[in-house]
Amino acid sequence: MKIYVNPPQTEWAALCRRAEQDNSLIEERVKAIVERVEREGDAAIRALAQEIDGVELRSLKVEEQEFKQAEAKVRSEVKSAIEVAVKNITSFHTAQLPQEVRVETQPGVVCIQRPVAIEKVGLYIPGGTAPLFSTVLMLALPAKIAGCGEVVLCTPTNKQGEVAAEVLYAARRCGVTSVFKVGGAQAVAAMAYGTESVPKVGKIFGPGNRYVTLAKQLVSGRNTSIDMPAGPSEVMVMADESASAEFVAADFLSQAEHGKDSQAMVVCSSVAIAEAVKAEVERQAAQLSRGEYIGESLVHSRAVVFGEREQMIAFANEYAAEHLIVAMEDAWSVVDKITAAGSLFVGNYSPESAGDYASGTNHTLPTSGWAHSCSGVNIDSFMRKMTIQELTQEGLQALAPTIIAMADAEGLGAHAAAVKVRMKN
Repeated sequence: MKIYVNPPQTEWAALCRRAEQDNSLIEERVKAIVERVEREGDAAIRALAQEIDGVELRSLKVEEQEFKQAEAKVRSEVKSAIEVAVKNITSFHTAQLPQEVRVETQPGVVCIQRPVAIEKVGLYIPGGTAPLFSTVLMLALPAKIAGCGEVVLCTPTNKQGEVAAEVLYAARRCGVTSVFKVGGAQAVAAMAYGTESVPKVGKIFGPGNRYVTLAKQLVSGRNTSIDMPAGPSEVMVMADESASAEFVAADFLSQAEHGKDSQAMVVCSSVAIAEAVKAEVERQAAQLSRGEYIGESLVHSRAVVFGEREQMIAFANEYAAEHLIVAMEDAWSVVDKITAAGSLFVGNYSPESAGDYASGTNHTLPTSGWAHSCSGVNIDSFMRKMTIQELTQEGLQALAPTIIAMADAEGLGAHAAAVKVRMKN
């Protein structure tokens, strides 16, 4: 982990750069997979599972017996943990439910904004290096709370064609019964276009590898929307003398273990803190099981030292971290100046892991600087807003001169005529 001391602002963009990904080699492969699934449906999914993963899929949909077997396999302490997470996630997301807006903009003219749940949504749950059953909770619970009529879940299997027991248990706990044994770009294509087994959905949610991400971007150019652009996971920790180097290093490594392209950053107020964190990262990394991923991830990670608090804040805002931990004296005064981050964690006892699992906030967040313009998943992600208006005869009469003048100025005579014809009665 390299340490940079008081870098000039001209170097900030380079320091904020994420791990470069050359997708040119896989773009054509992803396009071919998506087109094949659109064209051949279930047959393509089965063939791709055999070709890519060496898995023979007899049935694509998870059957009732498989849910029951999964429930028996999940340890009681994991079930208890899921219950706590479900309670907190449900509580926080239920509070986000939007209200209908109704305004009489002028006498006889009523305008309404009505929140409506997306009828069919698709959830992608990764199952590569680690089956992320926590993502089931983060996506399925808000979908159900929002009132989505149908929730479809796709996830890859192991070599025996089995879905991770914890994923199935979490899905059933969230009320999701349409679970399909489909992973990778083919899962995204199946949900986007529909197959004989997998229903077509209106919006696709969930993280994944580069194949999944590229497939989501590809299908979003047509009639299926996606939750957000996504890239490798990342964390930034802002630390001063009040921070614990041991805690900061632990947060650093909790993101580094996600994958080789993950990135961890620490922005600190002195070289001494940076050196202490670096030493702790090396000590703790040697004790962790996912050393291969951590080692490669740390190549993209760095420490940046600034002598001024305001510079630390400005740099954090330029980076726009997926996860931003503020371990500083008077942390809330810093948080109140942060304008770009996916999710913030305040103080020494707010680890990023809390948000990943059970505090109640959502862990599906914008990466790669997208926090400048995108929100993380929330209840609004599963809803759309319709506007409604009703004008009385008197209301239209009063508004007519304005509408006609504007339509005539734009040269749209038929627009003006649609008002004028009503004024004759």
